[in-house]
Amino acid sequence: MRDETKCLHSGYSPKDTEPGALPIVQSTTYVYDSTEEMGSVFDEPTKSLIYSRFANPTVMAVERKIADLEGGIGAMCTSSGQAATLISLLNLCKSGDSFISTSQIYGGSVNLFAVTLKKLGIECVFVSSDASADEINAAFKPNTKAVFGETVANSALTVLDIEKFADIAHSHHVPLIIDNTFPTPILCKPIEFGADIIVHSTSKYMDGHALQVGGVIVDSGGFDWSAGDFPGITEPDMSYRGIRYTDVYGKSAYIVKARMQLMRDFGVYPSANSAFLLNLGLETLAIRMERYCDNAMKVAKYLIGAPKIERVIYPGLETDKYYPLARKYLKGASGVIALVMKGGKDSAVRFLDSLKLASNETHVADIRTCVLHPATTTHRQLTEEQLKAADLDPGLIRLSVGLEHVDDIIEDIEQALDAL
Repeated sequence: MRDETKCLHSGYSPKDTEPGALPIVQSTTYVYDSTEEMGSVFDEPTKSLIYSRFANPTVMAVERKIADLEGGIGAMCTSSGQAATLISLLNLCKSGDSFISTSQIYGGSVNLFAVTLKKLGIECVFVSSDASADEINAAFKPNTKAVFGETVANSALTVLDIEKFADIAHSHHVPLIIDNTFPTPILCKPIEFGADIIVHSTSKYMDGHALQVGGVIVDSGGFDWSAGDFPGITEPDMSYRGIRYTDVYGKSAYIVKARMQLMRDFGVYPSANSAFLLNLGLETLAIRMERYCDNAMKVAKYLIGAPKIERVIYPGLETDKYYPLARKYLKGASGVIALVMKGGKDSAVRFLDSLKLASNETHVADIRTCVLHPATTTHRQLTEEQLKAADLDPGLIRLSVGLEHVDDIIEDIEQALDAL
């Protein structure tokens, strides 16, 4: 099936007389006739449903749909994008390990990597997404367990050379983890370019309506865990009577371990109702992404000619630094634009406060146009050095173009610029 069809039909196939729409299984528990049978599931949780902290039929249907869209072997939804990012790494790293991340990533991820994981004894080595192969190779250590990057960075809008990072990671026998939130699998499928693990904040374009927070991890099933140093996956897990994930689950070892071990212990699983709402967003994802891209391109071209704007950053523009990479990896540059105002932070704030249609809010990739000043909000906790490394100018504004009529969006921007 093509993506448009997958958005509607993957994950849930009703049988004779069953509901046509995905049902909400609003239950924490599942009943067994036999005590022995129920006990056996605690040795092998994938055998059947135990408890909705692990899995739920409604959520599982959404997981199958997202895995199908990304081209992965399996997926696991989480209660937020941050939870997905955290578990994707904790599934590989323990105290004393390290991993590599590009510096042009979401500010919350920078804090998670540089502060919180550091407290747990896990080191993050940052490199620029534009780093040379020699610079990236130099960042590897004997205890490096993964490489992390964003397809399109939030909010710098740098485009990652996925194949380059994948080839380097694989040469060191570690996986490449990609945050594919902004493009979604409609615009980019990183697994096709060598990525091994995909994470999303489903709160963004996948949901599309700002209704619920969520995340997901997708396993490509293509990484050979036995070729690297991943004892947590290849050696016995004594919390499940010595099971070896690679022996029992083969290509699904990574995602099964994430569910059986980390979801069991952290319990960051979404509710059935949240998954139902997410599925509604997924059903229109393909058609929405097309409109987001069309609107954003028209807005970006208008902004280039605006005299009070110093720079427009949008990978879909031929003049953009990352246009060649966008052409290679993306079927569209999403609906997010970054613009740098002349006059720096003060002008940016005045412009934001003068908008009437666009909402000034801590969100992005919504059905409605919204704006944000990253340096004082999502990336506020970063130092000046970290902001510079993330390519975030004090005058930079993140503009998330919605699905309103594009002329109305442009007129709102125009009146706000006139108010400066």
